[in-house]
Amino acid sequence: MSSEVLATIEASAPRRVMGTAMLGAVGCILVYVAFSAPPSPAWLAFLLVVGAAALWLAVRMWQATVHRIELTEEELRCSDGQRIARVEEIEAIDRGFFAFKPSNGFLIRTSVPGERAWMPGLWWRAGRRIGIGGVTPGAQGKAMSEILAALLAQRGL
Repeated sequence: MSSEVLATIEASAPRRVMGTAMLGAVGCILVYVAFSAPPSPAWLAFLLVVGAAALWLAVRMWQATVHRIELTEEELRCSDGQRIARVEEIEAIDRGFFAFKPSNGFLIRTSVPGERAWMPGLWWRAGRRIGIGGVTPGAQGKAMSEILAALLAQRGL
């Protein structure tokens, strides 16, 4: 087996900027509303917490979408060196319309649970489920899921 990259998924600059700007705008608007027309204390706390969370998420998304996802014959990995899943551990790929998957992406189910991980806008992992996609182009996600499905079929699943 080679470590040649078969497919990649990465967020383009306009997608990164738009996704991060939208989240940042939501956070700024919520904080602005909380300070400009203070509602009851409970609503004030709610607006500040949700606004701060949106701003934090915008920063995290900006940091995460610098990276890309790479598929080799052995593994699915992030360009920062983090292994997302080994191909031999993948049991199924769900690309269906009603699947709980990221936008423009797909869902992977593995045989071995992994640590929780989250790269907003790129991928997430919770137990045996891994979501690939977010602010990434749909064509790249579809191509990677097709190649991954072919690797699984070649393996005999």
